[in-house]
Amino acid sequence: MTDPYRYDGKRALVVGGATGMGAAAARRVADLGGEVIVMDLAPVDHPVARAVKVDLRDPAAIDGALGELDGPIDALFAAAGVADGPELMRVNFIGHRHIIDALLRDGLLTRGSAVCLISSVAGIGWESNLPAILDLLATEDSGSAADWVDAHEGTDNYGFSKQVINTYVARQSYPLMAKGIRINAICPGPTDTPLARANADLWLAFAQDYRDAAGLEVHAPEQMGNAMAFLNSGAADGISGVTLLVDSGHMMSSASGSWEAGKGLYDLFMGRLSTG
Repeated sequence: MTDPYRYDGKRALVVGGATGMGAAAARRVADLGGEVIVMDLAPVDHPVARAVKVDLRDPAAIDGALGELDGPIDALFAAAGVADGPELMRVNFIGHRHIIDALLRDGLLTRGSAVCLISSVAGIGWESNLPAILDLLATEDSGSAADWVDAHEGTDNYGFSKQVINTYVARQSYPLMAKGIRINAICPGPTDTPLARANADLWLAFAQDYRDAAGLEVHAPEQMGNAMAFLNSGAADGISGVTLLVDSGHMMSSASGSWEAGKGLYDLFMGRLSTG
């Protein structure tokens, strides 16, 4: 009997797979028998079937990198991201959407394939920004999406990029499932990656009170890689449109009130705090 968790005979494309959670996903899928191709701007220093350089800010560079693929992709991991700086939305979302659209257009994401993106707990509460996000998602291509961001002050930031990813996953679940393709995302809690360490005062300090009370350390990239590998595996073939919290229960404990110290934070994410 075939093990549905394994990737034998499958080809995985990991965008942003040089370091952090993407690298952890790439290693895990390779351990599970998959052929792993990594696309990243940074050099790849772990064993992969192929490494391709790509700049997600440049649609032409993305198309050139995708042109190096010589066959269909069974599992796409969209893992690249930045914390701040100009053109953040191009890296965190617009470039990934361009890849998904191009793979669909060229018939390289076929029935039975799956997509997993990396969002964040910062993406919780996307419903409060739904009209604006849907307006962005209605743009036809990378250029018009970037123009939309330029025209809407306050949208080229980390939190909004993750809200967009959560909305995109929810919105795409039906049209992609109609093609036999699943799409999900993980929403990690604080995770010890190079990106997080560069923003340690904000990212790695987040939820420290919860971790202290529960006796936890910050998450390891491997925890996120395992969750992503599961979501894109055959073992998750009934799951689509989901943004999976991987935060050791912090957000749900806060939402339900069992972790009382987090209740106000969760309400803030959900946009429920009174402004009166």
